[in-house]
Amino acid sequence: MVQTLQKAVSEAAKLLSGAGVTGARRDAALLMANILESDVGILYLEPDRSLTNAQYSSFQRAIERRALREPISHILGHREFWSLDFLVGPDVLDPRPDSETLIETVLMAQKSGQEITSILDLGVGSGCLLLSLLSEIENARGTGVDQSQAAIEIAIQNARRLGLEDRTKFQHGNWCDGIGETFDLVISNPPYIPASDIEGLQPEVKDFEPLSALIGGEDGLDCYRDIVSSVKPRMNSNSLIVFEVGAGQAQQVSDLLENSGFSDVSRHKDLAEIERCVSAFS
Repeated sequence: MVQTLQKAVSEAAKLLSGAGVTGARRDAALLMANILESDVGILYLEPDRSLTNAQYSSFQRAIERRALREPISHILGHREFWSLDFLVGPDVLDPRPDSETLIETVLMAQKSGQEITSILDLGVGSGCLLLSLLSEIENARGTGVDQSQAAIEIAIQNARRLGLEDRTKFQHGNWCDGIGETFDLVISNPPYIPASDIEGLQPEVKDFEPLSALIGGEDGLDCYRDIVSSVKPRMNSNSLIVFEVGAGQAQQVSDLLENSGFSDVSRHKDLAEIERCVSAFS
């Protein structure tokens, strides 16, 4: 039976909706566009275009994966963040729009006169935070640290794809261990989900993203404690530190920073009016 774009996407959307996928039609359209190496506009320009058997089989396989709640970014192999394209996969957290609040916070500080020529990203993952900042701050260099060698390999690939490999280096390790330099800026989106909350997460997260990048101990704050207690020797005078935090954690992370002698602690909201970042100065 000949399958047209419109029919194939409509049938796939129904299947995905039945599997509990939010935005089923959108995801079906994105997966179809990826198979056709085009953009979603082709569905409106050529709705009656016939698919080859190979194209239809590839589309079905992609839809089956999405129906099992595998993140669409894993199926596509990439995700946009800060208008840049990042390779992603099961070894790194999927970049989320909420995290762009951290980028905005840093750039606002720079605009206000904060000098940033060296950046340390603790828990670099895909590299989306570090590389996005380097794309904006042209004279800066960055170091990314992660306990996952697989994540570091993805970050290296992303740096290469974005033309930033000459301004970055990546190191396998645990937070500040083995870091001998000092930096103008420290950023981190550490694991911050309480262990007891994992089972309540969407399948796309709990079944497909690395748990080591999600679980932050019993109360979700273990990694903040570890970083705050060890990071000051790695910061220049009046350096800036910016954390991403989970919903409801901003006050506790602020207290950790203040109790450890950091100054000018501030909280920053994302587009949903959730306090998403905490910043402070050494």
